[in-house]
Amino acid sequence: MSDLTRKSLVYALNSTADLLDLLGEEAFRAQAYRSAARSLEGLEAEVSELAASGFAGIPKVGKNIAAELGAYLQTGTFGPLEDAASQIPPGVLGLFRVRGLGPKKIRALWDAGFDSLERLREGAQDGGVAGTKGFGAKSAATILEAVDFALASQERQSLSTGLDISQALAGWLADLEGRVSGDARRGLDTVRVARVTVTGTAEQVTARLSGIVEALAPVDKKPMLAGRVDGVPVEIAHASAEARGALDLMMGGSTSYREELRAEARTRGFDLSGRGLMRDGVMIPTPTEQDVTDALGLPLRPAEYREPEHDGIWQTLPPPEELVTVGDLRGLLHTHSVWSDGAATVREMVGAAVGQGQGGHYLGTGDHSRAAHYANGLSIERLHAYVAEIRALQAEGLPVLAGVEVDILDDGALDYPDEELSQLDYVVASVHSLFTLDAVRQTERLVRAVWHPLITVLGHPTGRLLLRRPGYAFDLDAVLAACEANGTVVEINANAARLDLDWRDALRWRERLTFAINTDAHVPGGLSDTRFGVAVARKAGLRPDQVINTLGQTEFLAFVKQQRAARG
Repeated sequence: MSDLTRKSLVYALNSTADLLDLLGEEAFRAQAYRSAARSLEGLEAEVSELAASGFAGIPKVGKNIAAELGAYLQTGTFGPLEDAASQIPPGVLGLFRVRGLGPKKIRALWDAGFDSLERLREGAQDGGVAGTKGFGAKSAATILEAVDFALASQERQSLSTGLDISQALAGWLADLEGRVSGDARRGLDTVRVARVTVTGTAEQVTARLSGIVEALAPVDKKPMLAGRVDGVPVEIAHASAEARGALDLMMGGSTSYREELRAEARTRGFDLSGRGLMRDGVMIPTPTEQDVTDALGLPLRPAEYREPEHDGIWQTLPPPEELVTVGDLRGLLHTHSVWSDGAATVREMVGAAVGQGQGGHYLGTGDHSRAAHYANGLSIERLHAYVAEIRALQAEGLPVLAGVEVDILDDGALDYPDEELSQLDYVVASVHSLFTLDAVRQTERLVRAVWHPLITVLGHPTGRLLLRRPGYAFDLDAVLAACEANGTVVEINANAARLDLDWRDALRWRERLTFAINTDAHVPGGLSDTRFGVAVARKAGLRPDQVINTLGQTEFLAFVKQQRAARG
């Protein structure tokens, strides 16, 4: 049986639905796959449990889809997806990576001859897209921007994908001391290649990964093999035990960091590479990274700080043992339930949050406000019922807080009256609409919102979706300065598709703001995304005392009370 995750199953189902829509198949078929995907996404069971039951008893997963999923686990290929994809040119499949393009628009563009990202870019520039029925000059300009973004990001993966595959590789190579390396080890927001290092030989690696990694082959003139897992590029670097420290150091830093370290080694009469540390043609034993830097007379730079942005300042930042960890988090804030667009009840989300190793001691809810009609946002009447349910759960002794993710409206006002917001334990305010406002208006909108006396946290401040869309245009520093002045907490959204605030900005503002590492979980499984938010915080050099949800439930409520009182 293959090592597929539940996320892989959900992705396959949703992708199949999209391709069926693109091909013009019967609508009920696509809807069946989407409904099955939603059901699977809301489950907590392990894939092995689902497979053992034959996917029986799962709402919206009928016998045919259950059989297809079972075959997927056995073969690693989802038949309906492969069948649909085989009918579509590869270039057209790439159009799904363009923000704002769904199956119907892609079909129209395909029919008009725009069958690749490159061809679509040309059409958006030369008027071809604007002249296509259903499009125009404005939509062509939007598409051009989105295509440029897609082309620039097409060689990278999300941190969640890169880390999951790197960890799987390390597990398969555990007897060779497989370790996560590269971008994933350093906690970058996106990953170019899933990279691991091992102690061993190319032959040993090949013997263990044959049949697991596609197209596994040596890399010319490097102690490395490369291939693909689930379409994601992977690299496995190998060394002897005495050269392992040099390999880990060379594979575990940014390009500029590696070049700087090599140059430093040369000035001291050494030659440093992934093959080892050499002097006058003789190998210097360096089993660990610390051995390398000790031999060079240099301090060991922590993996989190091996980016150009850390140059010149990394030694002023806290050492790794002082940085925030998943275990430091007490509250899992900003979560969603079936009250809006989540897939589990509040009670189920609380149960998943507490005592399951995700840092959770209490759950902070955050369902959408009424303006988010697309997400089943809460009317005021439903808000009252929602809060009443949470108060009843609190009366039972469950560790849960009544929060809401309130929309920031076009003028910077919040989507609920103050008398409603004041009844909540805390408030997250976020932008979910009007992304295309000009930079001045967007800045004014956000500044007014973060000055609101009842806002606790500014949610996903830039609105970016990694590998899908950039953030909206605005003066981020002006907004963060307003957060500082008003005592508004700034969210590091831990969803791997967001990781917003970016670590680079958190690094610049680390001494001036208080942060919250929030899950934004819509399903119980999303609570484990804390690890990605923590990776962002660690790259920014954040300690536990700079992250508000490291406070216990009582202390957090006291913080919110003090925050509101300070604003008069």
